[in-house]
Amino acid sequence: MANPRIEPLKKVLAIDPNDEVAWFGLGKAYMDDGNFAEAANALERCIQVKPSYSAAYYALAQSLKNLSRIYRCREVVNQGIEVSTKNGDAMVTKNLELLKQSLPGE
Repeated sequence: MANPRIEPLKKVLAIDPNDEVAWFGLGKAYMDDGNFAEAANALERCIQVKPSYSAAYYALAQSLKNLSRIYRCREVVNQGIEVSTKNGDAMVTKNLELLKQSLPGE
């Protein structure tokens, strides 16, 4: 059964397609369902709308890793580390660095 948070978030985004919190929530809801392709799409949109949304980079990187899109995952991790460091989001930075270490080599 689909996550019950998905449809209400889609309704919010139909009203305001620039609501980064709704894009993030939608991405996380899709992740909870194991639908990493839709999660990645929503989270990509989230960081387009708000490039400084540190947590979105981490969630997006996790989704991309689950999709075996390692090259893009590595790009997002590096961008996310830069953003989260600038924002002072130490926990997000730490999580991104751990994720980066878990990626297969070049």
